[in-house]
Formats: sequence, structure tokens, C-alpha cells
Amino acid sequence: MKLKFAFAVNKNGEFQKKHFGEADKFLIYEYNSERLVFVEEIENTKKNIDEETKHGSMLKGQEIIDYLRSFEVKALVSMQFGKNIKMVDKYFIPIIVSSENVEETVKIIEKNMHWILDEATKKSSDYMLFRINSGIFKHKIKE
Repeated sequence: MKLKFAFAVNKNGEFQKKHFGEADKFLIYEYNSERLVFVEEIENTKKNIDEETKHGSMLKGQEIIDYLRSFEVKALVSMQFGKNIKMVDKYFIPIIVSSENVEETVKIIEKNMHWILDEATKKSSDYMLFRINSGIFKHKIKE
């Protein structure tokens, strides 16, 4: 099964302690049955949508959802998610990481990919939240 991931990173290509939608860019990776392979880097063109009105804007959340779905992304990887995670989990598997280092995170995801693949194949919406530190933890998103 092929599965695409969007890593929310800053201009230096590192994870940052900001909500997913605040990322400067997204690194797109694809799992090819053995490992995660870098596909492309895309700018977060939706970063500043409706932020002057309200942080955690539903408009911004929906714009980012539509944008990343156009790249056939299925999992979102970030150090933080805001309240729009309740929208995000309808379309994507949300993954919270603790490390700023992308390469380190790639290795941990690859090691625990069976959990993520299981979630992707058993569900088509309302995905569980994964937390990755040195291992992986899966739990339901609070309403």
C-alpha cells in the first residue's frame, strides 16, 4: 500500500512547535512498502488565510485540507495541531512528533509503519491520533 505523508516544517526543513497550518512548507513523503521516500517540497500557500480574523479558522483548516488532498496526502506529521484537528482527522491520519529532526522522525515512522498502515486500511475517516517520541502511541481525538 502506498501512503503519502505531509511533514509540516519551517524554512530550514525542521519541525517546529507550531500548529500544522502555521508551517512554512510541507515535505511530501511516500511509503513504498519498504520505506519512506521523499517526493517533493511544497509551499504552504494557505498559511495566512483568515488569520487576522480568528486563530484556528475553519476556513483556513478547510483550505489546507483541500490543498493537501490534491497531492493525495493521507497522513499529516507535525509537532502540534490546533483545534482544527477535529476536521483534519476526517481526511488524514494526524501524527504528532517530539523531535525537530525530519530524518529521525522518518526512521521512527518506518519502524512503526504497521500501526499507521493498519489505521489507513481499516478506516476511511475519523482517524486516531498518533504520538511519536522514541516509539508510537495511538489514541482517540477528544471531541
